[in-house]
Amino acid sequence: MDVYQEALSYLESHHAAAASSSLLIVCVYSAVGTGGEALEDVFHEETVSCFLSPLSSESIDFPDTLTSCSREEMLEKRLVVLRGILDSEEVYLRELDALLAPMKALRASAGTSQPVLSSQQVQTVFYQIPELRDVHQSFYSGLKARLGAHTPPESSSGQDVPSCSSSELEMGDLFLKLVNHLGLYGGFIENYEKALGVVRKCTQANPLFRTLAETLYINGAYKARTAYTLEALLYKPLDRITKTTLVLRDLLKTTPVEHKDYAALQEALRLSQSFLSGVNESSQSKREVTLTHGMRRQLMRDGFVVDASDGVRSLRHFFLYTDLLLCTRFKHAGRGKQDQYRFSWYLPLAGLRLRWVADHEQPPDTTVRLLNLRTKMFLLRQQLQQNPKGARGLTWTARNRKKLEQMELLLLTHSPVYRLDLHSPSGKSHTLFFPSLYDLEEWRDNIHKLTRGNIETIPPDLLTLTCACVKLRMTQQPHLHSSVAEDEKSLCGTVSVAIHSASGLQEPACVYVCVEVDGYEFYDKQAQTHSSVRSLNPLWDQELSFQVDGAQKMMVLCVSQSDGEEAVLGKTTVQLESSSLSSRWRRQTLQLGQLEVTLSLKYCPHQLEAPGAPIQQPPVFCVPIEKVAQQEGVLVPHVVRCCVEEVERRGMDEVGIYRISGTATDISSLKAAFNTNLREAVTRLRSAEVNTVSGVLKLYFRELPEPLMPPDLFQSLAKTLDIQDMNSRLVSMLSLLQSCPDVNRNTFLYLIHHLQRVAKRQDVNKMTLMNLATVFGPSLLRPPVAGLEHNGVTVDISQEVVIQVQVVFSYLQSNSLPEAQTSLPYGSDTEEETTHM
Repeated sequence: MDVYQEALSYLESHHAAAASSSLLIVCVYSAVGTGGEALEDVFHEETVSCFLSPLSSESIDFPDTLTSCSREEMLEKRLVVLRGILDSEEVYLRELDALLAPMKALRASAGTSQPVLSSQQVQTVFYQIPELRDVHQSFYSGLKARLGAHTPPESSSGQDVPSCSSSELEMGDLFLKLVNHLGLYGGFIENYEKALGVVRKCTQANPLFRTLAETLYINGAYKARTAYTLEALLYKPLDRITKTTLVLRDLLKTTPVEHKDYAALQEALRLSQSFLSGVNESSQSKREVTLTHGMRRQLMRDGFVVDASDGVRSLRHFFLYTDLLLCTRFKHAGRGKQDQYRFSWYLPLAGLRLRWVADHEQPPDTTVRLLNLRTKMFLLRQQLQQNPKGARGLTWTARNRKKLEQMELLLLTHSPVYRLDLHSPSGKSHTLFFPSLYDLEEWRDNIHKLTRGNIETIPPDLLTLTCACVKLRMTQQPHLHSSVAEDEKSLCGTVSVAIHSASGLQEPACVYVCVEVDGYEFYDKQAQTHSSVRSLNPLWDQELSFQVDGAQKMMVLCVSQSDGEEAVLGKTTVQLESSSLSSRWRRQTLQLGQLEVTLSLKYCPHQLEAPGAPIQQPPVFCVPIEKVAQQEGVLVPHVVRCCVEEVERRGMDEVGIYRISGTATDISSLKAAFNTNLREAVTRLRSAEVNTVSGVLKLYFRELPEPLMPPDLFQSLAKTLDIQDMNSRLVSMLSLLQSCPDVNRNTFLYLIHHLQRVAKRQDVNKMTLMNLATVFGPSLLRPPVAGLEHNGVTVDISQEVVIQVQVVFSYLQSNSLPEAQTSLPYGSDTEEETTHM
């Protein structure tokens, strides 16, 4: 009851509005809880979070100056107010000291076998209180020092006489500094209900804590001690917010307009009033706005995203509430002023449709500008690194760091390629761009979860909602790598990722894996595998490589493709630590929701060069097969595997498969795609006519500079055809096959096994083993020099064709061929064990 009387008497003494008093009365009863069940019922609607609005902001206004008093009288009253503030601060500091007194003991007991409170509970109960105590101690010390220097002498009558220098007494900077720390109270307010819940719960459950929480003492004047409960003391900072605004009002009222303090005190009152108003608004948005299905409008997520709704890209601060998405323009305020947000647009979440695509193809001029920007950033950062301690002057360093941040903001605005389209039932549409698929999926998933329910939107008060953004925001500014201190643990060099396979799909799907890294935006930070064939256990064995600078984490996403639509099936984040990575492959298995993706990682630290134009994929057609395999890091080139997988997916029952070829223009088009962009080629392969796919595979083998079976084995293989016993012939042929280079041997085996599976469907596709040998024999096996044997013996052209067909036919007849190994044994040269993350 003491807290209630104290708050009420203070408001009455300062002639606060009746409505404001009633709000504070409710606040005291709900916070202190002394009214029992009857009061709890009466004020049920207000007890949720009424402490957030202890005083109506409408009752506070900038006061008029006391014109009826002389300047000397005003200054005298001003000194009285200042001394009252000093005394009040002293009492408040005692209250905070009493509140903090048990914290150290509770924190120490949290580490024992029988803690009174857990470490998390201690943190919740005393959240922001030590920081508040430090702020007010600093304010009290400064105020006391300045008042002490201007203490007037006492007259013979015992009355204080105004100091001749009281007009010069300046306090405005102290109050501005205090008010600029009101944000600490925002954190305290947000946490207050949690802290109160912990206190009440533990008071009932733990006798030791109950004894402590009900017997806290504050030392007063003349060694007097006043007992308080922990709940009552926790309310003190809430009461202080109101008092701060009221005393500023009184102080400004007694300060002449021409006084040096007037402008500073006026600004301090404005900031204090704005804070109180903002707390009121945020409270109302949570407490009073209740949707028809029982959900309250609350802020779920916020952050900076590129908005391209007007056709021009702009970086905007977005706020996702439970029923709407709000787009605002952030306006950073100057020193001593409050940041502001201006309304841009909003969309209700009810019926909102989302669709995302990747716009990797940018106009050539945009690509050139972005490359120039990255190069300038790289060179500027190098200069800053070479001047670590400001050898060229602090001004030069600060100016160039600011320039680097501005360039990164430009890059953040114009480089994102992942587009999220928003379409509302009202016909309004907006387009957002994200720098990474991971960020896009985070936002898309958050929005999608809120649109699944039967939401009925209450039209928002846009002015109130936008003004409350300053108080509600969880993200203060765009995340810029250049504004973060250098971390010695971050990676600088080349990170290679080999994506092997995935498992855990609920149904067969075409899937690809997207890998993204963080760090500076100098180089490409995202790469993808090609899309797998429709399967429950997709296999890639594809190597991706990144030039990184300042990388600390890697994001891995698994994405399915179906009917032109893409959906993220799972995602995860991997911390990149130089201590756990080396220049040798390390195999890991990552959990992406219900999926598991197996990959290998390696890291080679080295000095980086300035970013250049994107490296073009080297061609694969008309290139020695061992060179193609080496640049892809595999044993069977991707063009072979992808064509085979596609034929097995939908061409096994095609009559005349491999005998009937597709159109020459379609085959040439796919060949060009494989020579420039594997991912694009595989995407086009999925929709190409199946005879075109088979034609691409035949063309690849036909255009190899050297045939798949080495030419110097031609004569030896021809001689094995003279062996009449089939088993003996196959033993000799297998022996010769083992002498082939690894890439040639495994690619040949991979193709032969595929053709055997095709021949098993010969009743439907009409392609027997002999038919297939006739098609592929001339492409897979050729003599060293056309028409000549090594010893100079002429080989007839008709004999050559017979040998080519018969050799391949003999291999196709074998049931004991070893399985092909499609990829290099990642991890076999380093760590054999698999790491499950």
